[in-house]
Parts: sequence; C-alpha cells; structure tokens
Amino acid sequence: MAKFSTFILLGLTVVTLGACQEQRSSTNDLGSYATVSKTGVLNCGYVSYPPALVKDPETGALSGIFYDAVETASKNLGWKVNWKEEVQWGTMIEGLKANRYDAICSPVWSNSARWAQADFSTPLYFSGVFPYVKEGDRRFDSDLAIANSPSYKISTIDGDTSEAIATQLFPKASLVSLPQLSDYSQIILAVRDGKADLTFAEPYFVAQFSNSNGGGVEAPLNSKPLRVFGNSMMFRKGDDALRSTMDGALAELVNDGTVTKLVEKHTGSANTYLPVARPYEEGRK
Repeated sequence: MAKFSTFILLGLTVVTLGACQEQRSSTNDLGSYATVSKTGVLNCGYVSYPPALVKDPETGALSGIFYDAVETASKNLGWKVNWKEEVQWGTMIEGLKANRYDAICSPVWSNSARWAQADFSTPLYFSGVFPYVKEGDRRFDSDLAIANSPSYKISTIDGDTSEAIATQLFPKASLVSLPQLSDYSQIILAVRDGKADLTFAEPYFVAQFSNSNGGGVEAPLNSKPLRVFGNSMMFRKGDDALRSTMDGALAELVNDGTVTKLVEKHTGSANTYLPVARPYEEGRK
C-alpha cells in the first residue's frame, strides 16, 4: 500500500510539474508583452539622439519625435512609459538580452547584424544619408565615384554609418577617423576645415551645423541618398507579441498624420525626413 501511495504521489507530482511548465512556457511565449500588459508599464531603454530623443542636460527631461510618439502610442494602448535607462549604441542589445528593459524606444536603424540579435517595429519615418563636401567644392558634382581613390579623404566616426558607407562604396579612399562617441558635427567640421574631402550625414545634422557655424558644407549637385534607413523601435529577438502590438499603435500614428506633425514640431519642417507611405498611397503615381 505504501508503494502504491508513493507511485500515486510521484504521478501527481509529474502532472503538476508538467502543468506548471506548460503555464511558464505559455507565459514565456508572450515575452515582455505578458509583463507589460499585466503591469501597464512599458520599460524603455533609450539613446540620446536629437531630434528624435533629446535629454535636457540640466533637468534630465526628455523630449523629441520618438519620445512623443512612444508616449502617445502607449497611452492609446492603456500603458504608461518608464524611461528606465539611457544606453549606448554598442550596449543597447545586451541590455535587451539581459531583460533590463522591454524595448529600445529611441530610433534604431536596422541592419543585418542587428536583425540577427533583435527585432524591429515598423518605421516611423526614414532617414536619408547624403554626401557632403566643402562649400564651393565642385569636384564631385558630375561623378561622386571619383572619391574612391587614395587621393581623397573621407571623414568618418568609428563604427558609425559614415564608416560603413566609406568602406563599402569607397574602399580605396583614405579615412579620417574619429572616436565612436564623437559628435556628428566633428565629421562635418573636418570637411569644412579642409581636413577631409567629404563625409556622409543626415541633412538634419548638417542644417544644425550650418545654423551654428554659418554654413561651410554642401551636398554635391544632384546628390541622392547613399543609404536610406527606417527609424524603428527595437525589441528582444522573438518578442513578437509586444512588437506586433506596438506596430499597430505606431502605424496608427503614421496613418493619422501624427508623426508628420511631430517631425514638424521638433525640426521646424515636415520634410526633414522621408515619410512612410500610407497604405492608400502605395502604388499611386
């Protein structure tokens, strides 16, 4: 009888453990969404990246296009946002993996290396990266490809998109490299001061530099963006429930014109960035 009772007890234990494991697996399948939906709080990591995410150095107050968009989208979902941790580009994915926050809520440009480790929301808008030369320099107007020569110097930031474009499109050019944490104004300044022949940047940062320094650089004639990147939130790899929920909330802000208004509010122009085509506009000529 004792042995029979022991077998029954063991059987119940196995069934109970199996049920608990199944419940845990079901919760884990929902990833951060299970926690966020329960607590009503989205914990965000963020990188200070004006004008999308701006941190006041005196008060610590946050503002910007992405700040307003994430706050609005979360409010529409019935959530609050906890801007939990300021992070750096090189460590933001590790923080996601370590569950220090639910998402990176400042803009991240997706690429193959990042897709291998994380997932991304629908973009709020697109950034074009253009070539810039010293004001009055006409050497590259007819053919930018001539910059692919050791005779020309390109100003870049280590590990930045500027470096990636230079090494991929102009591998023979000489690089004037700046440390990873350098401000974007420094690569533009290098061109203006004649230390480099060209660099690659977003028009917003060039406009900010020109306003503060009286100009000094310009894009070659008929320039087109060398790269175009979507500005997206970033999520833990496989955290599909949370990502798809935010996708819907962010798409609503794109489609109702909120994002366009936020871009104009924070940059002074609705045309600072390339907009996401609304569903009814796609394919229209």
